[in-house]
Amino acid sequence: MTSKILISIVGPTAIGKTALGIMLAQHFNTEIISADSRQFYKEMSIGTAVPSASELDAASHHFIQHLSIEQDYNAGTFERDAIEKINALHQNKDIVIMVGGSGLFVDAVTKGLDNLPKANLEIRQSLNNRLLNEGLESLQRQLKGLDPKSYMSIAIDNPKRVIRALEVCLSTGKPYSSFLKKDNKKTRHFNTITIGLIADREIIYNRINTRVDIMMDNGLLAEVKNLKSKQHLNALNTVGYKELFKFLDGEWTLEFAISEIKKNTRRFAKRQLTWFKKNETTLWIDYKTDIDTIINRIHKAIKQNSHPK
Repeated sequence: MTSKILISIVGPTAIGKTALGIMLAQHFNTEIISADSRQFYKEMSIGTAVPSASELDAASHHFIQHLSIEQDYNAGTFERDAIEKINALHQNKDIVIMVGGSGLFVDAVTKGLDNLPKANLEIRQSLNNRLLNEGLESLQRQLKGLDPKSYMSIAIDNPKRVIRALEVCLSTGKPYSSFLKKDNKKTRHFNTITIGLIADREIIYNRINTRVDIMMDNGLLAEVKNLKSKQHLNALNTVGYKELFKFLDGEWTLEFAISEIKKNTRRFAKRQLTWFKKNETTLWIDYKTDIDTIINRIHKAIKQNSHPK
């Protein structure tokens, strides 16, 4: 059995994954792979909670602000790039840390993605036009009719996910869910230990509300203003940006836009937990647990990996 380990830190937004990742990277003298798909883009900092300069200095990070919002980047490409980087790091390090709340991107690395059909750009463009003209609900209804299983399992509030699922249904005549991997998990040269940070729902929601207030104080509105001319891009169709575009377009008041950011972020956190709790091997740890206890649990898990029963 391989002795190489990937420690994957997951959990809802604002729970403290970045801080834990840095402490573990320092303890194990290793580097961090970011699996937060919103933090890939150079133009988005405040609204995506990119690690601060001091946090980036505290441990080497990869896949942080390495792309432009103009670039098309998906989970499949991330799977290839991240595995390549992890393999390179494992040449000199037994342990690598991965931190991120984007469930699909985490699974891309730890399990591998499904072999989905290539994108049909004509159908995708048609669906994007419908999204603009008819709204997301129309696309959700169509997906429910064509593929109820996917409707119940994907992030149904994420336009990009809905459009991708519909695109596959319409281009192949088969349900998107029929292409999804069952038990044929891809082989990795490393073992994964997943640490999930958790807290009571009220605590998570309070932390989210506080983080949004801090983002606004730190200049999120100015950041969004600078990106207004690009608001049609997929990367910007995300919480914290789309609500403030509504304000800038004169559709909402600023107060209402901020309340919607908080509400939509809370919904996102709920979806994250639903996704991550599907992994029965995750070690769930209270967000206030001291670092020594967490390290001891990791060492115990590594030993169990090295000596399977």
